[in-house]
Amino acid sequence: MKNITRVKVCCIKNIDEAKDAIRFGASAIGLVARMPRGPGPITDEEIKVIAEYAPPPIATFLLTCETIVDEIVAHHNRVNTNTIQIVDALSEEKYIELKEKLPGVKIVQVIHVIDEKSVEEAVRISELADGLLLDSGNPNKAVKELGGTGRVHDWKLSRKIVKQSRVPVFLAGGLSPANVKQAIEEVQPFAVDLCSGVRTKGELDLKKLEEFFNVINKINFI
Repeated sequence: MKNITRVKVCCIKNIDEAKDAIRFGASAIGLVARMPRGPGPITDEEIKVIAEYAPPPIATFLLTCETIVDEIVAHHNRVNTNTIQIVDALSEEKYIELKEKLPGVKIVQVIHVIDEKSVEEAVRISELADGLLLDSGNPNKAVKELGGTGRVHDWKLSRKIVKQSRVPVFLAGGLSPANVKQAIEEVQPFAVDLCSGVRTKGELDLKKLEEFFNVINKINFI
């Protein structure tokens, strides 16, 4: 059976954007909370409204930079998404604690793909999280880059992670209608994740979104 590549549209700002993303075929939407830097943050109140709107079976991802378990739980309780995307590093015992405190919520860990150490980290975390999301940030900078850079990372490293991961892998980082076919062919992820690649001046660009899904649909159904 042919693998179907799913799409997560991130940086959703309001219900209209959510409707458009879902209408074109997104199976997940990303809702960005406060971050040290990067595009797309909205308030917790706005995230809650969009999460309440999204119909099943759409996955709603809260992007949080919290790293203390009780603060992650409190953040989730303010917005009630069905998935939490952890954009910064956690110690291993925190995943166990999170799952105990939020048993019905999926935990997706972002791995910022920099070098071979990122591959080792991803494989280790795949034993603990429900999914991995490979992005192009750099948490080692003075002001952490935790996503939304619009940069492509080394897909050869990402492919190594996909091969070894025990959980589904989302590929992010600089994806657009122009390069997503190559990205899928090289990495073979469970899903692709995009933000800036379908935006113009910060706004969701329906023409770019249509172009992106046209490429995805050709890959999936032809």
